[in-house]
Amino acid sequence: MELRGSEFNVHLEFNYRKMPQRHKPACPVGRDTKNQKALTLIGLFLVYLRALGPLWQKSLLYIFLFGSFVCASSAQSILPHYPDSLFSTYYHQRVTQFRLLPDTKNDIIFLGNSITDGGEWTELFHNIHIINRGISGDVTAGVLNRLNNIVNRKPAKVFLLIGINDLARGVSPDSVSKNISKIVSLIHEYTPVTKVYVQSLFPVNPAKLIFPTYVNKGVDIIYINRHLEEDAVVENYTYIDVYDALKDSAGHLSLHYTNDGLHLSGTGYVVWKHVVFPYVYGLQQKPSLVPLPQSVHWRKEKFPLYKCKTIVVQEASLMGVAKDLQRIFAKEGREVQIVNRFHQGPQPFIELRLGKVSSVVNNEEAYELIVSNEKVMLTANTAHGIFNGIQTMRQLMRDGTFMDGCDIKDWPAFPWRGYMVDVGRNFQTVNQLKQQINVMSHYKLNIFHIHLTENIAWRLQVKRYPQLTATDNMLRNKGQYYTIAEMKDLIQYCKDRFITLVPEIDMPGHSNAFTRAFGFDMQSEKGLAVVKNILNEFDSTYNNKEVPYLHIGADEVKFTNKDFIPEVTNLIHQAGKRTIGWAPGGNYDDKTIRQLWQSEGPQKDQRELTTIQYIDSRDLYLNHLDPLSGVVSIFDRRIDGVNKGNASMLGGEICVWNDDRAKDEKDILLMNAVYPDILAFAERSWQGGGYNGFVSDIGSDTSARAIAFKEFEERLLDQKKLFFKNLPFPYVKQSDINWRLFGPFKNFGDSAAIFWPEQPDVSLTDSVAELKVTGATIWLRHFFTPLVSAWLKHPEDSTTWYAFTRLYSPVDTTGYLWIGFYNPSRSHVVSTPQLGHWDKRGSKIWLNGSLVPPPEWTYPGRDDNTENPLVDEDYEYRKPAEVHFKKGWNNILLKLPVESFRGKDWQHPVKWMFTVVPVQKISGINWYRSQFLIDAP
Repeated sequence: MELRGSEFNVHLEFNYRKMPQRHKPACPVGRDTKNQKALTLIGLFLVYLRALGPLWQKSLLYIFLFGSFVCASSAQSILPHYPDSLFSTYYHQRVTQFRLLPDTKNDIIFLGNSITDGGEWTELFHNIHIINRGISGDVTAGVLNRLNNIVNRKPAKVFLLIGINDLARGVSPDSVSKNISKIVSLIHEYTPVTKVYVQSLFPVNPAKLIFPTYVNKGVDIIYINRHLEEDAVVENYTYIDVYDALKDSAGHLSLHYTNDGLHLSGTGYVVWKHVVFPYVYGLQQKPSLVPLPQSVHWRKEKFPLYKCKTIVVQEASLMGVAKDLQRIFAKEGREVQIVNRFHQGPQPFIELRLGKVSSVVNNEEAYELIVSNEKVMLTANTAHGIFNGIQTMRQLMRDGTFMDGCDIKDWPAFPWRGYMVDVGRNFQTVNQLKQQINVMSHYKLNIFHIHLTENIAWRLQVKRYPQLTATDNMLRNKGQYYTIAEMKDLIQYCKDRFITLVPEIDMPGHSNAFTRAFGFDMQSEKGLAVVKNILNEFDSTYNNKEVPYLHIGADEVKFTNKDFIPEVTNLIHQAGKRTIGWAPGGNYDDKTIRQLWQSEGPQKDQRELTTIQYIDSRDLYLNHLDPLSGVVSIFDRRIDGVNKGNASMLGGEICVWNDDRAKDEKDILLMNAVYPDILAFAERSWQGGGYNGFVSDIGSDTSARAIAFKEFEERLLDQKKLFFKNLPFPYVKQSDINWRLFGPFKNFGDSAAIFWPEQPDVSLTDSVAELKVTGATIWLRHFFTPLVSAWLKHPEDSTTWYAFTRLYSPVDTTGYLWIGFYNPSRSHVVSTPQLGHWDKRGSKIWLNGSLVPPPEWTYPGRDDNTENPLVDEDYEYRKPAEVHFKKGWNNILLKLPVESFRGKDWQHPVKWMFTVVPVQKISGINWYRSQFLIDAP
């Protein structure tokens, strides 16, 4: 007689006592003692016989198979294996297929029974690394039986849903809970790096009698779910409550989500996806919004995007932004129609409309967004406000299925929120500029400032003077410039995204390319005449609606013609354009907007008394900021010391002055950490507020400043995961990395001097630190001291400090570290260290007592030259250090000497800093914090 799973409903109840994970027995069943092994075998045998009834004799043949349950004396448990006849034909079909599939690693596995089996997970998530390991009819014993195929894959995450079939076959709720715990325990034991998510058992609906022995288990399901939630911490898994999202008002499985009371319809799977989406991608439960709106209140509702077929727009002026929203739906593979009136019916819809929205400032960009179950209502005073609201909706639509219900009232604190690129020194293609403009628009920046002319090259076509853009007059990227057609295309591209393009023609400084083209200086009589001709052509080419502002630069130059700036600005003003100039800079009139790059002019408390307007760019040059602490500095920055814009202070701009030659245009985005910094500045310039002064440190853990940054960092990293998968985004979580600093030790100019923290017999874990600091990048003393503060309040030269932290790894493994001791500005000449050295200060790093060797520099000891592109001088654009982490705690010790704070000259600042953080490669260009390494408290 052959025993088939459908005829032979055996349940094996693993009745072992609940206890904290660290005390759980290593063996799959029973306690790992010699006496218990025999008792366990007998107990299982009796349970088996009882279930078989008259077939007990045949069961004797299987008793030997049960030996696999009993633990050997080895440290690792033996995975369970049950007789094949316990399981259905379909079970074996699926299992044998699973065994033959490629054994890929780091996947996300959905593991369970028919409810999991029915999900098209790869398509639901648009992710080939999310795979289905559900088997219809499976029970907890079945999952245990095939667990080897799961753990051998070393998945990144496992989402487990199992137990309803056990209940239907008479297994007690306690036994189901214990079996689930055993599944979790074995996954942790065999693949410690895998994150386990245990999902609640789903509700059932007794109104459907297709599966009567299932839909009457509502009480048992609630009992199991309560225990699963209670055990999550001690069992070291994450509990996910899907039950509440699927139940109706009576606590049953909603008939909207099922047609048989047990299994899910397509709508049910969409709801399930919405619930687990943040867990799959490691996101916060609610959508992370950047910039954070001025007011957000979440509702216990959700708008079904998958049902939405209509965008209602009555005003013709909103058709452009409506089409933007339509394109967002199209990217998710969903088609929506734009109509001018809504026809009554049950179908959910989105309405965009103009109306009265009040705000504290900047009324023209304000919007109000209400998301409910039935509709989304976006109201604004202008089309620009509607566009801003759509950018918020883009982030609310993160999973493509639902938008969480909310009430949002929002407006920007500053009307001028800008980003500047220098294309004079390093040309960027139109496509790369558009990529940056797209990112700007998604985060509500509204000024694109393009620095077109430089000593290196003149990049703007002037028909009257083709020699300006002649190849021979360029020193880099020869022959690369923007034609009139390309500039007009860029201007329109910005305008379509409610961004104003501000071109800069630098005069009379930074104009060596002009001098090469004509053979005379701008400030000469001939030069001024040519400049006026250029400006006249510019004005006739680009009208005031296209280009309302012209930036004239006018900084870092010795003025030999005091009339140059007045005549130039007067000509521009007569044409109806406004002028902007750098301050300190030229002798401007009151109509010219000053862009601050150093402290100059009236103090901020006097500016409101003047007619002069300002833009703040001080300490906002990305080329001088390192990737990690740069985000901190920008986030903390109180723009010009005010909380919001006023008639005098318009706002601010972050700037990319990549003075040094770039090997590739993409390096400009990577080395200057453009996208993380854009998001940090978008947050600050939209929200307003911030903190006075310029900082490079996160601050003490308990400070309001540190707490605010940690909250922003979570939202920033969510944006990285969702929207920057294929774009350079050199930022990883750092607010939970803690260091102990020991020092100062006087080294009297000898950076090799040895002090007690590096002695082999010292326990730094038990030593009292002089200072505790937080972050992946730590500045002991900033090179812009005293303007920019760092961790050491009174740094001394000719001293050595040591930094110590610990990282925990659950396994022995190869890992990767970002390590750096000197972040080269992209506007200073850089000389690389000699082979065998991390920097020129004598810095060192030990991992578990062994020195971590520095990189094999591509150009060791290379002489200073701004024409030598950076290639591997810092961590964010070179391969991370490959190291070995042992199982358990790993000690990291850094030696940080400095001999003098005085550099060779202004282009050789002494940077007393370090960066160390574990990372894991996710895509071709992005690195994330390693999931398995936990920082020491």
